[in-house]
Amino acid sequence: MNTLPNDPVILLSTVNMKLRDFYPSLEALCEDTGVNPQELIEKLASIDYEYDAASNQFI
Repeated sequence: MNTLPNDPVILLSTVNMKLRDFYPSLEALCEDTGVNPQELIEKLASIDYEYDAASNQFI
């Protein structure tokens, strides 16, 4: 995940901003940035956030 911040809290903020402003889904963000979606999901799960497809954000 070298294209996104490593710190989970900053990562959360960055990913949610990108999902809100630029990407229609987590899959689109991961494909465009070359990030493994499972790795991203696990990293944000470590701070008790999970992806909600209906709202297209980690909550």
